[in-house]
Amino acid sequence: MEIAKWILVVIYFVVALALIILALIQTKDDAGLSSTITGSSTNNFFEKNKGRTKEGKQKRWTIILGIVFAILTIVLGIIYMA
Repeated sequence: MEIAKWILVVIYFVVALALIILALIQTKDDAGLSSTITGSSTNNFFEKNKGRTKEGKQKRWTIILGIVFAILTIVLGIIYMA
């Protein structure tokens, strides 16, 4: 059981580091008031295929790693309480 704890802790730190790096390299997605004033259209080719771009993939992996991080946090909390 002790080996499983250490393996989970190592995975936890790797996921945490990857999550930090992904969050830091993402570009700002917010257009702010300028899109409200200019009437920015969200019905264009780029918006329809946003998930296939580099930014879309980064966002997807950030969400996946965030979920894995949360699950590992709960699992490690249960293991260390027992």
